[in-house]
Amino acid sequence: METRKVQRLGPSTLAMTLPAEWASEHDVEKGDEVSIRMSGKGTLTVMPESANSEETEAIIHADNLDADAVERAIVAQYVLGRRVIRIENANGALNSEHINAVYKAETQLMGLGVIEETPESISIRCSVDPEDFTLDNLLERLERTGRTMRGEAIKALAHGNPDLAQRALNRERQANKIFVLLLRLIFTAYQNPNLARAVDLDSGFPLIGYRSIAKNLELTADNAEDIADIVMETEGHTLNVDNATMREIRELTEQVDEITSIAVEAAVSRDYDRTIEARQLFHEISDHEREILNGLPEMENQDLLQVREVLVSLQQTAQYAMRNAEIAANLALNEESEHMSIN
Repeated sequence: METRKVQRLGPSTLAMTLPAEWASEHDVEKGDEVSIRMSGKGTLTVMPESANSEETEAIIHADNLDADAVERAIVAQYVLGRRVIRIENANGALNSEHINAVYKAETQLMGLGVIEETPESISIRCSVDPEDFTLDNLLERLERTGRTMRGEAIKALAHGNPDLAQRALNRERQANKIFVLLLRLIFTAYQNPNLARAVDLDSGFPLIGYRSIAKNLELTADNAEDIADIVMETEGHTLNVDNATMREIRELTEQVDEITSIAVEAAVSRDYDRTIEARQLFHEISDHEREILNGLPEMENQDLLQVREVLVSLQQTAQYAMRNAEIAANLALNEESEHMSIN
């Protein structure tokens, strides 16, 4: 870490020189303006004017990439905050597999659309404005989407309704879109501290925690998808259990819904008390799951395996929620409250 001496230029003005290497890298010269941002944690951030400009264009050279690699590269550039992504082939026209990969990626990503297409290249542009969203709101939307999927899957299981299970499966694409958009906003806010305020954060400190919360919520949507898959694959589209057991599974699902909601609420509100509630509820969920397993009557191994798969998916979801509650506790305890004073 480099240190600089602060000098006095006038009765009320203190000054510090900028490192020459940094100024050269960002084309900062005498007379240029820089942006200064102060956080409540004693941090002063200096940014060149270029930090406020449009994101750079990324060019993906498809010549030596297969279709899957091109698709992954597009998603990666979207996450990294590129405004325009161009896919080109220097040795002639793009093949049909590459073109299909571009349009497949477009359907997976929010705000992405083709703006120019030639035989040799396709340009796609992201119209998402960070100021249209907040990270807190997107986390809540992702949690609600996963909860809706889970509710539909369990209801489909209880009533033997494959159409309802398919509805849950169809929501997975929307969950993934929200997740990838969250990643884009987290990466861009990290790269440009000005954007942290645009997405309703006072500082970049929570970004690492938000990245983990987003991934945990994406995994809970996958758990709901697993239950919906069980509905689609099981004979009769339901479990071979009595009504009392199915009722217990639905009550367990309600507890899991509650803990996922509490954990995200605790994170966005920095509420330590809510994390304590989540921890207590997690123990109740674990006890409830064991009671259901211990109360199962003798049954065929295949039937027992299906019940266990459903319970495992619900228990994993509760575990992901508990991880989110732990992150929320760290965020909450980094701020002063009735429980905490920081000198």
